[in-house]
Amino acid sequence: MKKMFIAIVCILVAIPLGVYAFVHSKPFGALPKGERLERVLRSPNYRDGSFQNEEPTTLMVQTDKGGGQGRFKTMWNFVFGKKPEGRVPQEGEVTLVKSDLRGLDPQEDVYVWLGHSSYLLQLSGKTFLVDPVFYQGSPVSFVNRMFPGTDYYKPEHMPEVIDYLVITHDHWDHLDYRVVKELRTRVRHVVCGLGVGAHFERWGYAPEQLIELDWNEEAPLDEYQALTPDSTEARVVCLPTRHFSGRGLKSNQSLWASFLLETPSLRVFVGGDGGYDGRFKRFGERFPNIDLAILENGQYDKRWAQIHTLPEQLGKEMAEMGARRYITVHHSKFCLANHPWKEPLDNEQQAARESGKDLVVCQIGEIVKL
Repeated sequence: MKKMFIAIVCILVAIPLGVYAFVHSKPFGALPKGERLERVLRSPNYRDGSFQNEEPTTLMVQTDKGGGQGRFKTMWNFVFGKKPEGRVPQEGEVTLVKSDLRGLDPQEDVYVWLGHSSYLLQLSGKTFLVDPVFYQGSPVSFVNRMFPGTDYYKPEHMPEVIDYLVITHDHWDHLDYRVVKELRTRVRHVVCGLGVGAHFERWGYAPEQLIELDWNEEAPLDEYQALTPDSTEARVVCLPTRHFSGRGLKSNQSLWASFLLETPSLRVFVGGDGGYDGRFKRFGERFPNIDLAILENGQYDKRWAQIHTLPEQLGKEMAEMGARRYITVHHSKFCLANHPWKEPLDNEQQAARESGKDLVVCQIGEIVKL
């Protein structure tokens, strides 16, 4: 009985210690501290102990009388509850093109979708890698697995030099610890929202590599300076979106963002994740000559309608923003919601018809010339 009691005590002590060690391990990153924390505390977007959306936002909205669920209960039911059919494609349903991304023609402007919200842009000879997730999109490998046939691309397939690694926010399906660790020596600059740089510094990136911005701040894209007389005007503008952040137990300590990339050849909007609000109309008025806008489409649910775009809102976003062309992402690689996996592909076509805007549709890995 004494040995059994000691064993039970040891187990009860070991479990919380193990959980503590797990959530404080390197993949979970770090919270802002020091000068970075002081900058966070000065931000007009940081109030009452966390970053806030421009408009009041509820993460989990009640969908019927008495039918609302909290965040953790919703996640529990999603992971362990009964799954409707069609959420995950069968083998071979998602098509992928195996392209040579290390041999891109530097004279061409191209876009390459890598599944979900990961994509590669080459603009005026410089490379932008956005939200690369190639290994896993959650803290543990058995949750949120990639769809069959979508896991081909890895860091070794990326160009030898990544001029700008762009991270829209620090959720696991947008920021893959193993990927950014393996790319570290090939990345020249990291573009991210305020506070996200704390993760990168813990993972071995130098402070001078980080372009860490608050909403409506901008920075020059210095890699363009030697290219053309107009290249000194190349810049990145950090813009709001309507979402949230966090890799561990404490949420909203780093900023979620969208970005406008102004390069010598094209002006590209990187939308990130976020629910619909008035920002699309404001962006269209503020930046009337956007050549390409990349918008979230997929992983939606009425319960989180304020933090992800619903199908019926996608065409409205396109029309209000007024970009020349659109591409949608955030689909076809992970199942993070209970809609059929193919539904976002139909939604983008419907949105293009409703808005009258040009839509670029491509396969994962396909090199699209812009």
